[in-house]
Amino acid sequence: MILNLVKLCVGVDSVEDLQASIDFGLADKKSRGVEVIQFHTTRMVPKRADELLDGGSLYWVIKGNIQVRQYIQEIRPFTDPAGISRCRIVLEPRLIPTVWQPRRAFQGWRYLSVKDAPADLTAGDSGILALPPELRRELADLGLL
Repeated sequence: MILNLVKLCVGVDSVEDLQASIDFGLADKKSRGVEVIQFHTTRMVPKRADELLDGGSLYWVIKGNIQVRQYIQEIRPFTDPAGISRCRIVLEPRLIPTVWQPRRAFQGWRYLSVKDAPADLTAGDSGILALPPELRRELADLGLL
């Protein structure tokens, strides 16, 4: 059974900002000669990792709305230099825009079932993607997105 995660994307104002951050991080890793992967580090290791790795995604909450997702490729538990257990959630760097879904602030991550996850935007929704991020945010605040 497929399971997803939802997480706040702190410090990011738009999907474009998130993509720029991912691109910068991957280019930096390549220039330093380290493994070129995109991941998100968390404190807790998901207990339902098998379900996440069965085709699950990480849905990002940006400015109060789920706006985009990334496929989860791998879960890598590790211990940091301070001896604290952590987890790297390895993600496909490609962002998949979704229908916006409002979310209140929370800490950490939450599981998200397939039935509760927002749908992906399709080619028919290309007009929404063409709008500037500020306008999309204003429309979402008005409940129109």
